[in-house]
Amino acid sequence: MDSAVLDLPAPVAQRLRRPGWRDPRLLVGVAMVAGSVALGAWAVQQAQHTVPVYVARDALVPGQRLGPDDVVVADVQLGAGELEHYLSAQEPLPTDAVVVRVVGDDELVPADAVGGAGDLDVRAVAIPLERAPSRDVTVGALVDVWFTPAAGSADEPAAPPRQLAQALPVSEVVRPERGLGGVDGTAVHVVVPEEQMPQVLAALASDGVLDVVAVPGTGG
Repeated sequence: MDSAVLDLPAPVAQRLRRPGWRDPRLLVGVAMVAGSVALGAWAVQQAQHTVPVYVARDALVPGQRLGPDDVVVADVQLGAGELEHYLSAQEPLPTDAVVVRVVGDDELVPADAVGGAGDLDVRAVAIPLERAPSRDVTVGALVDVWFTPAAGSADEPAAPPRQLAQALPVSEVVRPERGLGGVDGTAVHVVVPEEQMPQVLAALASDGVLDVVAVPGTGG
């Protein structure tokens, strides 16, 4: 055996040293654990944070006076800046509050859907019907109003139906029981913008038939 190999010094075993508090790796690990704990606590706190807001018990329509019986209070989670867009239940309902646009049933009440009577530029009008409306014509639904003029003389062609108004909110539906004479007496109350009132009132005063047609997906 080569004597040079025998003369090589034996390797000295390195002992593992326990890391001290000043070891950067230990400090980084502690920081990561603390950050994870803090992040988890923040997430749990945010998940449990809710605010009370008003929710429509049934559909709300323009011109309707808003009272305590029309809403319920629900605790919901809203992101930063979202609460101001809805009617907070942390305060009582505004005095003499009036609905100024349609709010669906079980919908959070938007803050801009409530105002005063002076904010309304619509009026409720009863449309008497000779034909029963579809089941989709319900309170809060949107309907188009059509008018079919009465037939003229034999020498005059019948005028075609014409649309009087589009997407009017329904505020009330009256369906009396059919009488002995066969007159149904159904009437649908719709909310009409002031600029469309002349043509609607003119049709009501004319000979002919009025119909309301539900806008798909808005009622039923």
